[in-house]
Formats: sequence, C-alpha cells, structure tokens
Amino acid sequence: MSLKAGIVGLPNVGKSTLFNAITNSHVEAANYPFATINPNSGIVEVNDERVDKLVELFKPKKTVKTTFEFIDIAGLVKGASKGEGLGNQFLGNIRQVDAICHVVRCFDNPDIIHVDNTIDPIRDIQTINLELVLADLDTVVKRIGKVETKAHTTKEKEAVAEYNLLTKIRAALEDEKPARLVELTDDEKILVKQYNLLTIKPVIYVANVAEEDYANPDASKYYQAVKEFAASEGSECIAICANIESELSELPKEEKLEYLNSLGATATGLDRLVATTYRLLNLATFFTVGEDEVRAWTFTKGMTAPQCAGTIHTDFEKGFIRAEVYSCDDIFELKTEKALKEAGKIRSEGKAYLVQDGDCLLIRFNV
Repeated sequence: MSLKAGIVGLPNVGKSTLFNAITNSHVEAANYPFATINPNSGIVEVNDERVDKLVELFKPKKTVKTTFEFIDIAGLVKGASKGEGLGNQFLGNIRQVDAICHVVRCFDNPDIIHVDNTIDPIRDIQTINLELVLADLDTVVKRIGKVETKAHTTKEKEAVAEYNLLTKIRAALEDEKPARLVELTDDEKILVKQYNLLTIKPVIYVANVAEEDYANPDASKYYQAVKEFAASEGSECIAICANIESELSELPKEEKLEYLNSLGATATGLDRLVATTYRLLNLATFFTVGEDEVRAWTFTKGMTAPQCAGTIHTDFEKGFIRAEVYSCDDIFELKTEKALKEAGKIRSEGKAYLVQDGDCLLIRFNV
C-alpha cells in the first residue's frame, strides 16, 4: 500500500526544514518564498519496535519495514486558488496525497521573514484553508452545473443523489468550512471520492515550535491556539521543532536516543507524525515472518484476510484458502512458533477473518 502525505503551509514556516529532517535529505530550504518549486518526494521507513523484536527472534536474511512517502509542497499564498504564486501547480500536487500535514509557524524569530510580517498561527491556518476551500468550491460549482438539469428534469436516481451531495458540500464550502466536516452517508462517502476534493483529505496540524518549547509545547501560546483550532474541527495536532528534528536526523541511533532523553522526549517528531498519520488514515500493520524474511505490511483496518493477502500478491487473494494467524505479542512472550502451537495460540482463519494490528500471517493459497 503506497501512502503519501503532503507537507503544506505558508512560505518560510519550516516545511522544507522538516522535510529534510524526516527524510534525511537535503532539498533547498532558503529563507525566501517559493524556494521549493517542484514537490520533493522522500520515502521514509516506519519505525516499529515490533519489527526489531521479530528480527531478534527469527534472525531473518532480510528485513523489510513499511514505508511512508512525504512530499514537500511549495508554500501556498493568498490567491493560490486563482493561480497566484504558482497556486494551480501547488494545489494539483496536494490532490495526489492521502493526508495533509499542515505546518504552522509557532515561534518568534526576527531573522526569518514571514509573508504577513507578524506571527499569528490561526490567521496562517485560515489563509491556507480558505484557498483550499475556494479551489474545492470551484470544482463543486462546475460539477453542479453539469448534473443539475438532469437531476431536476429526468429525476434519475444517480443524478439526484449526486446533486444532493454536491449542494450539501457547496453549502459548507460557502460557509468557509472544509468538506471533511460535512456529515455524509456511506454511499455519499463513496460518491465524493470521484471529485478528489482538497478539503475532504484528513489533516494533521504540525505546530513548528521554538527549541525552548520542544520539551513542553503546551507552554507556547501559539501551540495552544493551534491545538484548540484542530480540536474544534476534529483534526489532529502535534508539536515539533523542525530545527531539532534536523539535528536528530544526523545522529546515529544511540546518540539520537540520548539526545531525545536530554530533551525530555521519547520519540522523534517523525515517529509521532507517522503514528498520527496512521491513526488518521485508519491504518494498521500485519507481519509475515520466517528465517528468510521478516516484513511489515500496511493495511486499512477492517480488511479481511484475503484482502490483506492481496497486498502481498494478487495471486494470494485470488487463490486464498486460509491464513494461519497469531499475535506478535504472543510470540514475544513464548519466543517460538513451536511454543505457540503447544499453547494453542496459532489459529486457522478463513475468508471472513478481519485482520488485526500486530497479526502475523502465513497465507495458504492455491492458484
């Protein structure tokens, strides 16, 4: 499952610095607007201590962790929905991602310019959100123009359903509310996907705080404001310090842990960002294990065993017979698959089984 998160925000809020840190790459992070013109893409491994524990037990020849792709999208500005500041190109890049990481400046620094010359994270959020809303409103209004006549004259069921959905979303957008806040039926949730709306995508507000606020971001009035705003619309919010993340990305694992401990933290901003994105997208992880390979696989919660088998190979789903399943927590406790069998911890599950986070699967299939 290929997952993409787009890093967005106003110019000079720390997007590219954060991107450099989480992908340990070195794109340009200049102190002027539009330093990033083309989206920079970086693949990062998802740190999961369960993989490390499974490797200790099975000592495989190969280890494969799940990955996440982050895309650094150039800073948006007022008027982006009308093409200002290369807006059309940037908005098009956002359409390609699964989730939006909205970086918000929550620190004072007179040496780093701000497009509005003052620090106001809520104003900055609303500037970006309004541009996304306006872009979506344009999309929705154009589509309504195409289906309205059919819905009113022929009364076709599909046309009426689409028109009702679109008018519901238009009302929210005209009220400057994102489409993700509109209550939709299960059928409408399927139907709305065809429009690829920007404001339907889940959002994580990433508060880029000052170094002195890293250990206790709640002490920052800016972070508190962003957290309250995120809560008001049911979005996620985390605090990071892009400069510290940049320093951490250069350190070996042991030194990184020591540095985190000295800061009073237990996980890097990247790890917290990935974990939050997984939660936001309703994702989980299952494992395939053995002497040849220990591998982590990403799946959407609610997927059946055959569907998860299909993420490994399409033939596994087509010819699925059953899955032998056990929890990684059980093998951490009992240490071997032999001990699991003796304890009755290995189950044989059929096509209706809903895979759980942390399951270890052995797929039986026949094509």
